[in-house]
Amino acid sequence: MINIGKYIEMAINWLTENFTLFFDAINVGIGGFIDGFQNVLMWIPFYITIVLLTLLAWYKSGKGVGVFTVFGLLLIWSMGFWNETMQTLALVLSSTIIALIIGLPLGIWSANSQRCDKILHPILDLMQTMPAFVYLIPAVLFLGLGTVPGAFATIIFATPPVVRLTSLGIKQVPKNVVEASRSFGATPTQLLFKVQLPLALPTIMTGINQTILMSLSMVVIAAMIAAGGLGEIVLKGITQMKIGLGFEGGIAVVILAIILDRITQGFGKQKKGK
Repeated sequence: MINIGKYIEMAINWLTENFTLFFDAINVGIGGFIDGFQNVLMWIPFYITIVLLTLLAWYKSGKGVGVFTVFGLLLIWSMGFWNETMQTLALVLSSTIIALIIGLPLGIWSANSQRCDKILHPILDLMQTMPAFVYLIPAVLFLGLGTVPGAFATIIFATPPVVRLTSLGIKQVPKNVVEASRSFGATPTQLLFKVQLPLALPTIMTGINQTILMSLSMVVIAAMIAAGGLGEIVLKGITQMKIGLGFEGGIAVVILAIILDRITQGFGKQKKGK
């Protein structure tokens, strides 16, 4: 009988004991980043946020999405969940930005290196198929309770789509375009930034869209380790058997998910049209 869990536990304990300063620095850095995002969103009056998001949704995705955005956000405000929604939005956007900082370079590297692609593929499979609850265990041990371990678990869960779709987008750039660019003397950097990335941008935007939605899908799970936001409302509804409260929190999550999904899809369609 092989007790794999015992060795994983030993490894986590060793990391906790020997890298305390490193995890403290991550806690402070990511915590400050999320708090800054949250403070800005809280500082802006709700009606200005609603107007800005409505105009963005209207411009990127059309009149129907714009109307849905204004009524959806007004519904969230009227239910009294505005602060929780801004907390969730701050966590989702912060996690997405960090996931993109990690995922985009890995996707580019994977597209240009078969060895990297072979190594990353099973790791990404593991990150996507491992139950999300499992990520909370090392997150709490390394970083304690709060928004930072929630963001840590969210980043692990949400990074694979942008890595995969960035790699796929670059690989799908026509070879004759790449060869023509090289024949005209383009350097690898010029080839990447002026040819491959622009042509792969619609696919990359799809990856960003999926990363945002997967980050949002983690809000309820992250609430179990005191990440706050709309997930906490849904969790209260579950634990206290308050069906109405749980549904209200769920409706707010759905509204936010649809708005973010349509806006990011609008960016992707615009890039594809160009």
